[in-house]
Amino acid sequence: MATLPEPITSLVAALSKLPGIGPRSAERIALHLVQTESGSVKELARTLIEAREKVVQCSICGALTEQQPCTICSDSRRDSSLICLVERPVDIISIDKSGTYRGKFHVLGGKLSPLNGIGPEDLRIAQLEERLTKEPIQEIIVALPSDVEGDATSFYLAKQLSTKGVKITRIAHGLPVGSGLEFADELTLSRAIEGRRALS
Repeated sequence: MATLPEPITSLVAALSKLPGIGPRSAERIALHLVQTESGSVKELARTLIEAREKVVQCSICGALTEQQPCTICSDSRRDSSLICLVERPVDIISIDKSGTYRGKFHVLGGKLSPLNGIGPEDLRIAQLEERLTKEPIQEIIVALPSDVEGDATSFYLAKQLSTKGVKITRIAHGLPVGSGLEFADELTLSRAIEGRRALS
């Protein structure tokens, strides 16, 4: 049985670590890359490095951006009284595509998970509380996944922020249980935003 050269197996192993790419896909991509014209591969490598070096998290909301603050935080047309709280930066893209939401965002950076050693201090909760003292925020829409950890995080935040004088709501459960926001279509997200309800 023929074995792949070591540089290809190393490339397959590296590609397999990417989300959504299994061993067979990684092997196909690796074989394609090593047979592609050298200039194209160098261009891909340069683009990857450039994207990684230029893209950072917004100092205010945590979104992925090239500038500080990001375009959403610096957009004066957006409703500053409304904050949509999401787990990851990619969730901002999903909600913004729905075209329904015109407020601002805050990336939590994960969910509470005691079993995995993730506590409140590991999330961007302190940054959110700081924003409440500086910005005219009146409502926080919790848009976390509807799984056990997402629910636990939502209820923790509702309790933690209940004394801050802001309305805490949660997007309606029109989203698939146990699924991330990036898998939901625009209509589902739009209805979920419009059908939000109070947590406390």
